[in-house]
Amino acid sequence: MKILILGAGKMGSFFTDVLSFDHECAVYEIDPRRMRFLYNTQRFTTVEEIEAFRPNLVINCVTLKYTLQVFDQLIPHLPEDCILSDISSVKTGFREYYEKTGRHYCSTHPMFGPTFANLGALSSENAIVINEGDYLGRVFFLDLYRRLGLNVHEYSFDEHDEAMAYSLSVPFVSTFVFSAVMKRQDAPGTTFKRHLNIAKGVLSEDDTLLREILFNPRTKHHVEQIRSELKELIQIIDARDEDALNGYLTKIRKNIS
Repeated sequence: MKILILGAGKMGSFFTDVLSFDHECAVYEIDPRRMRFLYNTQRFTTVEEIEAFRPNLVINCVTLKYTLQVFDQLIPHLPEDCILSDISSVKTGFREYYEKTGRHYCSTHPMFGPTFANLGALSSENAIVINEGDYLGRVFFLDLYRRLGLNVHEYSFDEHDEAMAYSLSVPFVSTFVFSAVMKRQDAPGTTFKRHLNIAKGVLSEDDTLLREILFNPRTKHHVEQIRSELKELIQIIDARDEDALNGYLTKIRKNIS
């Protein structure tokens, strides 16, 4: 299969590495310096090269802010039967966009980073394949992710965004709160340093991704739950209620067990 990968960032490079020995791959990147370490793949910087390549599948790995914009630019230069795909963490409006193009499409979400995951050991990581769109595209990614040892789940677009509203918004908002009240520590403890590393990783994400996670219509409910839990904890602290604290600790330990 001829596969065109859009973007030579961490995820674009990852897909190039795992696909280039079994398929004929090319990477399209407007900054040629980002492609200098790619191996066993063609490097494109112009749409004319894409037209000549005639890919069967496109994997869009650019940041969320530009994902659909890049599709708009490149679709006129792709074969009619080329399957479009993305790996975006937030998919609001993607189904409508794909259906409007009239093209074959599939959509996935490899949930292994690259911020924190060890890309060389993925057996504890997850991937989502959207169960809408092109059948052959879905089968391709299901097979790829399973061969990589990932735990694969199939969701609809709506189910994906509902899951992301919880699994991304809760840790992200908790990290925002930690970062907002954080003060520099000359002798930080282990727990503080771990939280700080998480905060640096989260805040290194693209602002568009952070905005889309927060503005997901489903996010507000989860943020309100955080506010309710903080209110309960403040009441326990104000009352110095040991029994209430013991009950609270039992509850949250059960949640993470």
